[in-house]
Amino acid sequence: MVGGRGNGVIFEFITVGAYVKVTAVDPVTGTEATIVGDPMRGELALRQVALRKLKYIMDKQRTGGRF
Repeated sequence: MVGGRGNGVIFEFITVGAYVKVTAVDPVTGTEATIVGDPMRGELALRQVALRKLKYIMDKQRTGGRF
């Protein structure tokens, strides 16, 4: 299940020019969420945004695309 560092969400950071691409992966379901952000925002802020998007995607999948 999605959560913080302690429960197994995998984060990948790839620098692309002046930006950084962050992918958050739930290893249980294989669900991925990707964001592109400014590296000046810091790793923690970028992790939080990617995690928030991953939670959103997984909630949407669980409810069949409806909220």
